[in-house]
Amino acid sequence: MPENASDKSRQRLIDEYTEIARLAGALAHEIKSPLSTIRLTMEVLTEDLAEPETERERRTLNMAKTVVTQCRRLENILNQFLMFAKAPAVKPMPSDLNTEVRTIVDFYREKAKQKNIEILTFFAPELQPIMLDKDAFGCVLWNLINNAEAAMKDGGELIVRTYPVPEGVALDLIDNGCGMDAETLEKLYDAFYTTKSNGFGLGLPTVRKIIEAHGAILEVQSELRRGTKFTIKFPAPPMLSTEKPDDPLAGLKRELEEEENETKTE
Repeated sequence: MPENASDKSRQRLIDEYTEIARLAGALAHEIKSPLSTIRLTMEVLTEDLAEPETERERRTLNMAKTVVTQCRRLENILNQFLMFAKAPAVKPMPSDLNTEVRTIVDFYREKAKQKNIEILTFFAPELQPIMLDKDAFGCVLWNLINNAEAAMKDGGELIVRTYPVPEGVALDLIDNGCGMDAETLEKLYDAFYTTKSNGFGLGLPTVRKIIEAHGAILEVQSELRRGTKFTIKFPAPPMLSTEKPDDPLAGLKRELEEEENETKTE
């Protein structure tokens, strides 16, 4: 079937984005190398000036520490950008969603207690398996949990639940934190957009790319001063056929049975 204009236009945009992402990734790699050299040099300088004796040395030490701090911040931004720019290479395997979610949530419980956050879990029994890259999904879940924690600075409640949906299975993460206004929701997945003083604005865009690479859907609902709900809907994997392969002698067997029945009725 020949491609229509819409298909060709869409493919051209995909190719252009891929090329831009490749070039941006290469540029980021080129920046990281001299940036690391600058940071390491400044770290050596701070060690040499660990015990300043003059005002000039103290001033130099403070400037060197500032450079080290900013270099580390830029390196973190570059690392997150590289993760965002490259296409997620997920390797999904048949997995149980409840098991994967429970493992991460249980690991987080101790930190939740320290932050005065109560975690409530509701896992639907006997969920059908889904195709999941466990490492990539772990990054997704940790990012969403950290966002929920940041939204509940004075503590709160985090609900984690799984349940079946017509298209497969779903996961909800619901917090009763500060919530988001309409403007924030509109820009939520824009690269480098963040409302955090120490954020880079690449976490949620990367989360969405990983979710979409699984063929899943990421949805969000939020209300200011009431809380936020993230929902991930995973598709059910194609059912394996339970039919036995065709017996090459089946046709001959049926003919023999038919002949035998005809002989009995004569």
